[in-house]
Amino acid sequence: MTDFRILSETVSASPQITTGDVAEAKAQGFAMIVNNRPDGEVPGQPAGSDIEACAAEHGLAYRAIPVGQAGFGPPQIAAMQAALAEADGKVLAYCRSGTRSTFLWALARASEGDSPETLAEAAARAGYDLNPMKDAMATLSAKARG
Repeated sequence: MTDFRILSETVSASPQITTGDVAEAKAQGFAMIVNNRPDGEVPGQPAGSDIEACAAEHGLAYRAIPVGQAGFGPPQIAAMQAALAEADGKVLAYCRSGTRSTFLWALARASEGDSPETLAEAAARAGYDLNPMKDAMATLSAKARG
């Protein structure tokens, strides 16, 4: 069962997907899948390589930008910015619950100068709380705006 939550016109977040969800992502017009979950986080979770292979079978681009216990840093934020910029259409990002994907999307967009308030409102509409990222988003957004 899919739980693709819209963050913007071009990005949605989701809890863990399966290979069966990849076909649904294609049917909904997604062009890229971004995996923000490290392999082996919990027993039995689908392997990123399986999702990647299924994405390729369906003509979807795939990026792995794992966010583990070490959290977010400039490399993950830059990788998400690059993935969003390279996507030839809508992006579906997933992790265990969709929260890390939402956080990473917001940090990437704040790094481009997007308003933290606007990002927080979009995340809230999708059922995600960006309060833990509030200060980081403000700092990144202010830096991007000069």
